[in-house]
Amino acid sequence: MHSVDYITVDVFTEDRFAGNQLAVIPDARGLSDAQMQAIATEFGYSEVTFVLPPEDPANSARVRIFTPTMEIPFAGHPNVGTAFVLGQQAEIFGRAPGDHLRFEELAGLVEVALSRADGAVKEARIVVPRALSIGPSIDVETIAACAMVAPDAVSTANHAPVRVSVGLPFAVAELKDVAALSAARPNVTAFEAANRRYKPDEDSFSLFLYARSAEKPWQLRARMFAPLDNVIEDPATGSASAALGAYLVSLLPEETIDVDLTIEQGVEMGRRSIIEVSVSKQGGTVGKTSIAGACVTAMRGSIALSTPARR
Repeated sequence: MHSVDYITVDVFTEDRFAGNQLAVIPDARGLSDAQMQAIATEFGYSEVTFVLPPEDPANSARVRIFTPTMEIPFAGHPNVGTAFVLGQQAEIFGRAPGDHLRFEELAGLVEVALSRADGAVKEARIVVPRALSIGPSIDVETIAACAMVAPDAVSTANHAPVRVSVGLPFAVAELKDVAALSAARPNVTAFEAANRRYKPDEDSFSLFLYARSAEKPWQLRARMFAPLDNVIEDPATGSASAALGAYLVSLLPEETIDVDLTIEQGVEMGRRSIIEVSVSKQGGTVGKTSIAGACVTAMRGSIALSTPARR
């Protein structure tokens, strides 16, 4: 193999050059793990996906997700963007894609539903592969140091800072208002200290901050910092949005409730993203959690894999 084709898409947006960038390798057969990691590092996006034939023929594909530094078990915008790309193809490893896809991933099976307009894929909705997990709690001083904000900018009225996950773990914390959120900046030294104290098993310490108003509690503004993964800031983080949405619904007093929330992210980066989250709670337990968003194709090309011979 001397080259491999790729497609880049902007995810969680209807506007090209907004949202979160994703590179998709629609046919990664023949690539080694080292080549996949090198390609992800070369792009420098928060994630790159590599599509392979499924191990179970009942599923659509096996999808591997790499950050610039490592492979991860699950992420939101890579699944939405990969589904958008595959849904536009005539076939996926010999079969027509249809409007319902199933991706095999390290975190489990990811169910995807595509929405089309005039035959073209416009949006994808994915169901997260794991149930909500919560903990440990994280001290306010650690959050404040990582985000370079005053400790009193961290709000604990609704919940203390805590790690949550529906497939990929994040520390989540509420800030007192959008002004405090916009002022946040990642402090790599503080992240390294937090990683030593709170490192999750499946990734390094990442921080998802948000703010919301009492008038519109289900319309949130958010930012995500993951400098230890070479992602200083992420313009849209679907897995963190899903985990946060599920966690906030788990805190509600209602035993049974369905909640739709909207998370706006990437504003401070000039790459505004809109993430739609739906959470179902039955009998006091958070069940199905899904995220959805629009996508737009940005670039197509090929990656050279072999080095030209010296003359």
